Order: sequence, then C-alpha cells, then structure tokens
Amino acid sequence: MKINSEMKLNEKLFTNVEKVPSRDGYGKGLVELGEKNKDVVVLCADLTESTRSNWFKERFPQRFVQMGVAEQNMMGVAAGLALSGKVPFVSSYAVFSPGRNWDQLRVSVCYTNANVKVGGMHAGISVGPDGATHQALEDIAITRVLPNLRVIVPCDWIQGKKATIAAGEAVGPHYLRFGREKVPVITTEQTPFEIGIADIYADGADVAIITCGLMVYESLIAAKELEKNGVSSMVVNCHTVKPIDIETITKAARKCGAVVTAEEHQINGGLGSAVSEVLVENYPVPMKRIGMKDVFGESGTPDELLKKYGMNSSEIVKACQEVVKRK
Repeated sequence: MKINSEMKLNEKLFTNVEKVPSRDGYGKGLVELGEKNKDVVVLCADLTESTRSNWFKERFPQRFVQMGVAEQNMMGVAAGLALSGKVPFVSSYAVFSPGRNWDQLRVSVCYTNANVKVGGMHAGISVGPDGATHQALEDIAITRVLPNLRVIVPCDWIQGKKATIAAGEAVGPHYLRFGREKVPVITTEQTPFEIGIADIYADGADVAIITCGLMVYESLIAAKELEKNGVSSMVVNCHTVKPIDIETITKAARKCGAVVTAEEHQINGGLGSAVSEVLVENYPVPMKRIGMKDVFGESGTPDELLKKYGMNSSEIVKACQEVVKRK
C-alpha cells in the first residue's frame, strides 16, 4: 500500500489549518473544465451561488442554464444534453438532487449511461442550522445502489476540484458530494487523487480508520490521540465510495486486524455498509461504524451536531479502542 508522505501525523496538520468549504472545489473545477472543453455545460436549480455554479456562469454565460426550482426537469434536460454530446454538470442541495430527482437520475441518466455529472451540495449534518429537512444523510446510499453511477466524497476543496475535473474528463454518470461548512484543507495540489483509488494518509498497525469527506480530518485527529495512548492507527481516505477500492481496504484489514469507518451520513447504506460488504466477502475483522445512527438531525452548529450524534474525533477514538479489544 502506498502511503501519502504529506499526510504523516505532524503538528502542521493540527495548528493554524486553513478552512474552506469543499463546494468551492466544485466551482473552481467547473471553470477549469470549461476552459478546456467547450462541451461542458452547467445547469443549476435556483441555487447558483450556494453551489458555486455562479463562477462558471460568470465565465461562460452562454453555457449556463438556470433551471429554477425544477430539479426533476433539470436532470431530464441534462440527460438529453449528454446524449447529444455535451458534458452537463447539474447541482442543487443534495436533498433535492439526487434526493428529489432520484427517479430521473435512475431512468434518464443511469439507465441510459448518460454522461451526466451531479453535484450534491450542503450534504451531511454539518449544514447545521438548516435542520433535518436540508441535511442530506441518505444520498450516498441512494446513489451507490444505481448501476453505472460513480460516487465520490472529497475531503476538502482541493480534492473537490480534482474530483470535479476527473469526473468531467471521465465518461459516464458521476455523483460528487460536497458540504457547506468550512473544513480544514489537508491536501495540496501535489496530493495524489484518482477515482476508485483510496489514499492512506497515516500508516498504522492496530486499527484502520476508513473514512471520507470532512470525517477524514476528524479521523486524523483521532489517530493522533490514539498514538498518545499506544494505539497505532491507519487512516484511509476512501473518497470513492463506488467503485470502492477493494484491494486497499482488504490490505488494511489484513495488516491491522480491526476496522472503524467514519462518515457524515447514515451508517446504513453509506461508506460503512460498503466497507462491511467488502470485508465480509474478503477478510472479516472486528469492525465498528461511526455515522448517523438511523435518526434524523436537527438545527445547531456543525460542531454541536457532530458531537451530539457521535461523529467527532472523540467518538472515533472510543470506537477504535473498542475494536482493538475485540481482536
């Protein structure tokens, strides 16, 4: 397994870390793609600024379409554009796209294998004060089940930009998941990123923490704390939930003998379920999942909600200690 040398546990990762919303990577990636490929078009459902699609609109107004509050129509139009040779990106809050327009995503996009890219914004409980109705905690589950669709959850804005560009250059449907809250920037322009290949950000031998999105940083904090207590933790950024990196996950389980997954999503159907499926068929080990435990969220600050629902670094530490004892 290749270890990303930039991600070794050091003080630079935990002091004065710059924070930027991961959705900024989507907006910046769209502009770069637009400059490279005149067939890239962007559609948005009345949330242009929130999705950062406004950056593409300002640069390429003739290739931007404001669809209004009509997410289902937007997905159908995107499918038609893709089947006509364009590379459409559609975006809205994740509760609306792919939430509200899942049927159009399933039939018009995935069934036809149309080259549509979907940006789901404001995902996870870190949306905070918007409350349960706007906290997309099921989107990974409802997308990874669809044939032909790739599912990617970047950990910061730089990786978000790389994921957006990679999706735009690849052929076929992709779902990209982004948050609203500012999150620590833990990767650089030189950090490797490849769709379908998980990255190891910290090596360890006692427990493997397999994670994605903003929980990558929480997992690195947990690994640092565990290190103080004599527990050696591997941190795996499994940014691509589908197709999932079976080889890296299996090797991590073999080396560590215990696994914890951490995600800002329901534990049912998300990354934890995907990793469980890999391990039960390849190398079963003691395992625990960190995520929303089959409940809806509520209004509050992101930090308050992550703490209340057991998705911060302290809970990851407890889970790791528990599975290590079960080895």
